[in-house]
This record gives sequence, structure tokens and C-alpha cells, in this order.
Amino acid sequence: RWLACKSLPPGALERIADTIADRLRVPWFSGAVKINVSLVPPLVLLPVFLHVAALHFLLGLVILTSLPVVVLWYYYLTHRRKERTLFFLSLGLFSLGYMYYVFLREVVPRGHVEYSQVVALTCGLILMLAALSRAKKDPGYLPIPAGNEKPSHQGLPNKSVRGSSSGLHGISGAASSRAVNGEAKGYCRVSAEQPEGVKKDWCATCQLVRPARAGHCRLCGRCVRRLDHHCVWINSCVGEQNHQAFILALSFFMLTSVYGITLTLHTICRGRTPFVALLYCPGAYSDYSSALSFTCVWYCAIVTAGMGYILLIQLLNISYNVTEREARLALRDNTGRRLLGGLVIDTGQYNRGLLCNWGHFLSLGSSPPLRSAEDIV
Repeated sequence: RWLACKSLPPGALERIADTIADRLRVPWFSGAVKINVSLVPPLVLLPVFLHVAALHFLLGLVILTSLPVVVLWYYYLTHRRKERTLFFLSLGLFSLGYMYYVFLREVVPRGHVEYSQVVALTCGLILMLAALSRAKKDPGYLPIPAGNEKPSHQGLPNKSVRGSSSGLHGISGAASSRAVNGEAKGYCRVSAEQPEGVKKDWCATCQLVRPARAGHCRLCGRCVRRLDHHCVWINSCVGEQNHQAFILALSFFMLTSVYGITLTLHTICRGRTPFVALLYCPGAYSDYSSALSFTCVWYCAIVTAGMGYILLIQLLNISYNVTEREARLALRDNTGRRLLGGLVIDTGQYNRGLLCNWGHFLSLGSSPPLRSAEDIV
């Protein structure tokens, strides 16, 4: 029907894609291993696009311009459908590996890069991967109450829930924590007679009462302490336990990438500063090796600019002690102030000054969260 240009039944393409994804497996000793389809496109398309872009300047201009557009389109597609995907993590890791491979094969043999510089670049890459590995771990998931491993989609807790043994539902006002600036510290104990408080702190999906600044991630399906955002590049949430590692990974990536770009441009465009060489390098397309190196430099520069913008926003948010989630809610409710040209949204709720804000960030995850007597019982 597709070849004959006839209409397909509703959901036919989705069923075909699901079947292909289920059948895509690799034989292994303990049985066939299923391959995530989103891992494959970066491994195949990235080397092909970069090698084609190295054939001519115009081809490079078209491909390097279209790649960010395609990536953004796929991001908004998956974000609108609330789907988790390994595409961005696969693209990031494979881009690092392939750029490092091109650097060792095409740039280092020219003899203008010293051994110590290669070691420094390699160490930066290893440190960045170590920080990324730490950022991939538990972001600070709130424990699911006992007997509720499968979160339901109920609304407010009813009377039968209040009598459960989890100790999280329907605690009377005598056991409630004090509220500061309209939000509770620790676990906020709210009763069924206070619908406003329940609406504010109760997570109907996870069936628990969230502490202040915690939020529910619809992609992960869990509540996270001090939820900042769900990062597609690590395919995980950024929360209280991994926010520091996330900033470290971004910082190491920026330093390593800029250093690698500088070494490559000094090799293929000698006698020019890196910024001038990035915009004007007459001998870049004199041979295919130089053209491929120059194309990879521009690809790295585009990715580095995007990651640099993310790092800048993160540093500004930390300086004002606001999370991405809180900034979005403040914009939606029109309760925040736009500062620095709209780069940061100051909610004013947790801002205690630059030094105190950074001190609070550096102490994240240093001590286990306080638990009430009802939680322990």
C-alpha cells in the first residue's frame, strides 16, 4: 500500500517500527541481545556526513548547517511525545570517540602536536567520561512507598490510603513540618482536609508526599529531590545527587573540546590564531586529510557552542539558587524576574546571595536527607 501510494491504516507505521525494533538483535552466548534502534543512526550517519562534508566547501556548509536542525527537530519530536531515547547519548559518546580517532589519525602524524599535548587531551577526555559516568547514576530518586512499587495514577489519597502502613498519607496537622516561604522543609505532612497543600506536595503518580524543591519527571516516571531538569544528553534526570557531576562533565567537555580544536587548527592552519583559522583557512581543502580535520573542527565548534550555552545557563542558575524546573514554573505563573537579558529567572525564594548559593550547591548530597519518625516506622 505504501509503494502504491495508498493510505495506510492508522498506526501501521508505528507497528512496523515496533516490530523492526523488536527483531533487531545481535547473537550472543547467553541469547540474542536486543539493540536499541536509537543507538544506530549516530554510529552510521555521523562518519558518512562528515566524510561527505570534507569533499567540498559547499557540501560542508550544507551538512554542518542541517545537522543541528535535524538534531533539534528530533529533540522536539521526542520531547513532545514524552519519550526516552538513547539517540543523544549515543551521538555525544560516538562524537567524542570519533573526533578523538580523527585527531590521532589525521592530526598527530603531521608532527606538530607534542606527546605531552596528546596526554593532556586524553586525560581531559577520561576525566569528562568519569564525571559523565557519575552523572548517569541516581540523581536522587525518592523511595517509592512500601507496597506501591507500581505507581498508580490516582488523585488525592482517600481514607483507606490514610490507614496504610507507609506512614506517608494523611498525617494529621500535629505531625506536619513547618512551612518556609510557602513550601515545606523535609516531608510536608498534609491532611486530607487541606486540599491546597495536597495539591502542592502530593504526587499522584508516585503516591507520596514530596519534600520542598522535589519534582516528578514524566520521562523517568519518578520523583527526584531538587529536580533541575531531564537531560537528554545523559538520558537521565539532573537532581540533588548528580548535579555537581553534571556540571563537572560539562566543564571538562568544554576545556577538552576547546583544547582539541586549538591543537588541530594550529596544525592545519599554521601561523594563524584559532579564531581567525576557524573562519579563514586557505589550505584547509588542499588535501582530503586537512579537509576532514577542518570539517571535524567545525562540527566540534558547533557542539561546543551548544554545550557552552547549557553550561552558562547552569552556572547562572546556581548563582541565583534556582533550578530549571523552578524557572519554568515561575515563567508559567509569572512569578519570577528576568535578569541578564532573560538568561536567568530569579524566583527570589531560595536566593541567599552568590557565596551562600554556591556554598549550598557544593554541599548537595553531602549528607543523607533527614527522615521523619513516621518514615522510619
